[in-house]
Amino acid sequence: MSVVPRLLTRFGDVFYAFDKPAGMAVHPTGTEIPDLVTWIKSQRSLPRTLKPGHRLDRATSGVVLCGSTSKARAQIGDWMREGSCKQYLALVAGVPPEEEGVWNAPLFDLRRKKTLACETRYSTRQTWGKFSHLELELVTGRRHQLRRHLADAGLPIVGDTRYGPKRPARVSGFPGRLWLHAWRLTVEGRVIEAPLPAALEEHLAALQAG
Repeated sequence: MSVVPRLLTRFGDVFYAFDKPAGMAVHPTGTEIPDLVTWIKSQRSLPRTLKPGHRLDRATSGVVLCGSTSKARAQIGDWMREGSCKQYLALVAGVPPEEEGVWNAPLFDLRRKKTLACETRYSTRQTWGKFSHLELELVTGRRHQLRRHLADAGLPIVGDTRYGPKRPARVSGFPGRLWLHAWRLTVEGRVIEAPLPAALEEHLAALQAG
């Protein structure tokens, strides 16, 4: 599995968007796990002050927006809270009762020690028997929100060993990773897209082929 990010786009010398691979943390963890911050520092072609402006789970691949100044990173934080559209693709075990809908069950935040309002929107792209390919919109941005909302809805993400069942449903051609990808980020009218990683694209093709 590749753990090398790819530059998707940049806005001047201030904002840079990367496609982070699954298995790479965003920030250093104090372990041998590769992380985006350390990788950026190793790239001579990138600004030395460039840092991520938001988080993405290590197991999740996709768009991460970085800023080269503290002001830029603060702006990214503001966009993430309001003024952006964050869209994901996921394969889940189960079929939603409706083709599209909203989950808004509040979730408890361990760091803040309180329950916070949450909202996740979904639409169904395709189903294969007991599995569904969903497009998700992360309206709020709580820790592991998508994984928790989907698990609570009885639709655990394929490959989720933390929130999924102890005995997950078997899916042919399982790619061996969390089936969740931060596919599209829209900020200030700019649409940043990270195509599905090859392993997930190939898995979808195999499911479609039957």
